[in-house]
Amino acid sequence: MSNIRKVVIVGGGTAGWMAAAALAKTFGRALDVTLIESDAIGTVGVGEATIPQIRNFNLLLELDEAGFLREVNGTFKLGIEFENWGALGERYFHPFAPHGVDNWAARFHHYWLRARQLGETAALDDFSLEAALARANRFGDTGGRKPNYAYHFDAAGYAALLRRLGEQMGVTRREGKVVEVVQHPGSGFIESVILEDGTAVPGELFIDCSGFRGLLIEQALDTGWEDWSHWLRSDRAIAVQTESTGPAPPYTRSTARRCGWQWKIPLQHRVGNGLVYCSDYMDEDAAAKTLLDNLEGQPITDPRTLRFRTGRRLKQWNRNCVALGLASGFLEPLESTSIHLIQNSIIRLIKMFPRERIEPAEVAQYNRETKAEIEYIRDFIILHYHANRRTDADYWIDCREMEVPDSLRHRIELFSRKGHVFRDGDELFSEVSWTAVLVGQSVLPESYHPVVDTLDEGQLKAMISRVGKDIAERVRKVPAHDRFLTQYCQSPAPGAGRSAKSA
Repeated sequence: MSNIRKVVIVGGGTAGWMAAAALAKTFGRALDVTLIESDAIGTVGVGEATIPQIRNFNLLLELDEAGFLREVNGTFKLGIEFENWGALGERYFHPFAPHGVDNWAARFHHYWLRARQLGETAALDDFSLEAALARANRFGDTGGRKPNYAYHFDAAGYAALLRRLGEQMGVTRREGKVVEVVQHPGSGFIESVILEDGTAVPGELFIDCSGFRGLLIEQALDTGWEDWSHWLRSDRAIAVQTESTGPAPPYTRSTARRCGWQWKIPLQHRVGNGLVYCSDYMDEDAAAKTLLDNLEGQPITDPRTLRFRTGRRLKQWNRNCVALGLASGFLEPLESTSIHLIQNSIIRLIKMFPRERIEPAEVAQYNRETKAEIEYIRDFIILHYHANRRTDADYWIDCREMEVPDSLRHRIELFSRKGHVFRDGDELFSEVSWTAVLVGQSVLPESYHPVVDTLDEGQLKAMISRVGKDIAERVRKVPAHDRFLTQYCQSPAPGAGRSAKSA
């Protein structure tokens, strides 16, 4: 391959249009980008909840935050509230920023562990600014440390926004279905795709955004699949949209049910709901009833069932084809990582974009980084299931008793002994995230870091009290989330941009 000038993206939706817009924004007219999609083929609509890194992608595209939120009916997200994941009736909050105040040698949870021995009754997430704001349904500038946040948004609206931007920047959209993939007889590289009307669309680099089918990466290139369903057993999801029943809270809710979990994602104009479950433990009728019986608003769509397999392609870049989104692999949306994996893969591709030809060493490095990234996330999601203490259903008992990857077992053992938690290289989830889930599901260390003992009992109690009072004071200064959102989205674009940075 030489003269990499023409990129063909097969499939639209969130993944396709994110790739198209980012490539067009980065390379301009130096790259010919064509996206093929068919209005007759529906999209899954990957994820309506995100993590803070999505803000970097929007900055790359120079999206005004207030205008973006208006267009996608977006709300702010400070983290995820988990209910029933440890034991029935328990709940905890996974925030997007550290708890309390860290010492360089030991994180805040070490001080909190010692304080518990001295009678402290407050939960760890009571010392999180993001958790306190979320539970008070507040959002905005606290006058001190700024809360870290992401968004909830309409995925179809986001794809439409990116399509408009992409086309404005020169992306060509072709309507049609791909019915044939033409490969070089010697190398196996893709030379063109043939549409239903007989049109051939040639390219030098192809991006597969065709969803679970993997039209290019699997059906044409026979890349192979690594199955993770023995760890992540859910294989179905039922989704339904409902009317809003009140002000949108600034967080996602994940509630563990008898053999799966239910999501609730608040937007400005509606609420996204769904149940992720395992068909080995519950049939579709029972799953639909579980979801519908636990909705808080009137349904405005019919329930939609999705089937999936957790795992990943053995290669995300094979020959001259890069797979994105569902075509590359799937992890259930428990921690809102679907869009992030798309985003990071696009950024990785741009950074390693071939100038003259596709080099095997670059492809190998891309695949190595992508594999490591998704495996780190896989372990984090498995943790939620494995660390449960429920005894009310075989599903949860089996998840607790299953063998987990050695990499995850090491993390649990390290934390259980001395409270040590680490971030390995560039993995997505930080020490904050691992601590939130481990402590939230009552995996408590036997001991704490010795630096804590440099404070006497009075000093330690005073520090813990000061952190709690400081958070409470900051929360009181912040407006209600819905009021902030309404004012922010109505503000002029230049002012809105400034507010976005201050918030």
